[in-house]
Formats: sequence, structure tokens, C-alpha cells
Amino acid sequence: MNFNTLFLKSFRVLLLPVAIIYGCIIFVRNWMYDKRYLKSASFNFPVICVGNLAVGGTGKSPMVEYLIELLKPHFRLATLSRGYKRKTKAYVLAGQHTTALDIGDEPMQFHTKHPDISVAVCEERIVGIPHLLQDVPDLQAIILDDAFQHRMVKAGFNILLTEYSNLYPHDFFLPTGDLRDQWSSAKRAQVIIVTKCPYDLSAEAKQKTIRSLNPTVTQRVFFTTIEYGTPYHINDRQAERKLTTEDEVLLVCGIANPKPLKEYLHEKAHTYYQQDYSDHHIFSIDDLNDVRKRYSEIQAEQKLILTTEKDAMRLMKFSDQLASLPIYVLPIRHYFLFDEGDKFNELVFGFIWNFTLMQRP
Repeated sequence: MNFNTLFLKSFRVLLLPVAIIYGCIIFVRNWMYDKRYLKSASFNFPVICVGNLAVGGTGKSPMVEYLIELLKPHFRLATLSRGYKRKTKAYVLAGQHTTALDIGDEPMQFHTKHPDISVAVCEERIVGIPHLLQDVPDLQAIILDDAFQHRMVKAGFNILLTEYSNLYPHDFFLPTGDLRDQWSSAKRAQVIIVTKCPYDLSAEAKQKTIRSLNPTVTQRVFFTTIEYGTPYHINDRQAERKLTTEDEVLLVCGIANPKPLKEYLHEKAHTYYQQDYSDHHIFSIDDLNDVRKRYSEIQAEQKLILTTEKDAMRLMKFSDQLASLPIYVLPIRHYFLFDEGDKFNELVFGFIWNFTLMQRP
């Protein structure tokens, strides 16, 4: 553990009184929703929510994409996100000329990779859902991105993510820990997914984790690991380039938790250099010049720049300047361990089909 990490952890412990006050506020808020002093709205429509109890990267965006790829061949689909760090306000439905500045990097990623679905953003999901239903009359299901803690909307199917190395039962409230909601809120989820697991997770470790989560009798727990795809050029998805152990990589990323990505590069590349930015960082031309300069300083013959799909959405505004750079995007997806992907898929399909059957006269 380096000095900076030790200092940060010590500083967060000193903020324990603030964390306790924050936890009390969250407890009172949830209690008021549970007792119906504060109202949650339900929609006569299939709404699937993907979220977590903690801040940071648990893999929400890849899970939303997993659901999109699973469902869009069968249903008219839409996603609804907050649109973090966008320059617009209120409800926005993505269109032909939409950029990441209009809707945020993650929704822009959904819109770019899946132009055949509707992608919208709105700070208040309870406002955004009616807008979506009006704008897309033949809609059959909505996926709410990062909305588990927003209790004004009661989704019909909640998927709660928690990272294997930082399970919510072992965490604490912000700012001492990473929790933005209380542990007991997990009981609202129909499915809990433990993400970023080791690929070779043992059955014993699986059962130990399930005991730690202590799910209810009706909840299902699944385990996923990160599966990386073949990098493609930021300006051309068809121009792929496989990583080799001869490559030296300049990693340019502004995501909450780059640790798994760095571990992947440590295994797949000869070496890598870091150009780190804050989560959802909005890149400037000065940032691009810094990247170009840092890349030119790498002396290896086989070298490239690598970034994430989220970061690529915020870099695309420099597409002309990027054309001359070997800057590649590394796609990721969830891979279900223990051959349980089909069981998860059946639960999701079952929710929509059952909901549709129940609404028939």
C-alpha cells in the first residue's frame, strides 16, 4: 500500500461522523418510503432497473448493454439514464446529431452501438418515463440505468450489482466507505449480481459470498467476470487490432475503477503507461495534446493508445485529430460464471412476458 492510498483511507476514517449522519439521513428517507409517507410511482409497463448500493464502477453500463443485446431482437426497447455531466437539462431523447455533451458518455455509448433502440436521459426518472412512452408509442420495455436508489419510481424488476472485491455487506456509508444506500435496501432487488469475479472462482468461494450477501428466499444471486473483446479503432469499428505481448500501451481512461483493466494489460501487453483522468472527465484539446505528446515519448516499435468505450464517447468530438493516431477502444461485457447465464436470461424474459400476460384483459 503506497503513501497516497494509506493517507486517503486514513482521511476517510476521520470522516466517520459525517458518514454516520449521512447513513441516518438515508435510513429516514427509506423508512418514509417503506411507510408510504413518501410515494413511489409504479407504471403499468415493464421497467427493469440496473443499479448498485455503492458509488463507483460495478459494471452497470456493461450490464445495461447485456440486457440490450438480449432483449432488442424480441422487444421494442429503450434506456433511460440520468446523463451524468451532460451540458443539457431535463428530458432529452437521443437523435441523429446527438453528442455525449447532450446526453452523457454512457447513454451516448448505448446510442452509438445500438441505434435501433431509443436512448433518453432525464434527471428525474418519474418525469422521463412518461416522456418516453409518449415519444415511442410502440415501446415494450424500459431499462433504467443506475436508478436503484431513486425510489420515486418502483421498477418491476431490479438487478443489483455488487463488486466481488467490495461487497456491500462489508462496506460503509460515504464518505468513509462507498455506500450511498443502506445494506437492507438490497432486499428490494429480485436479482443480485456479483461482478468482476475471478474467472476461476471456486464453488466454495461462491457459497461463501452468497452467505455474506444473505439473500432472501426469493432472490437469485449470479456471478459474472469481465470479458474483454478485440480493440477497434476509435474512428472505425471494423479496424480491429489484437493486443500482443510485444505491445507497449498508453492507457487513457477516466473511469471509476480502472484496476481490472490495468490487470488485463499487465497480463496481455509487454508494458503499459497510464494517462488517468477523473470519472466522466470531459476531454479538452489540451488533454488530447498531452496524450499525443506522451505517446510520442514511447520508444517501442509496437505501440498503441488504448481507451474504454465510455471514454471514447467523450473523445469522439476530436475524430479528425484522432484519425492519425493509433487509438483503440477496448470493449467489455459480462460473462456469467457457473453456466448460469441462461438462468438469468430466463428470469428477464419471464418478467416481461408475465407482465404482458397479466395486463391482457
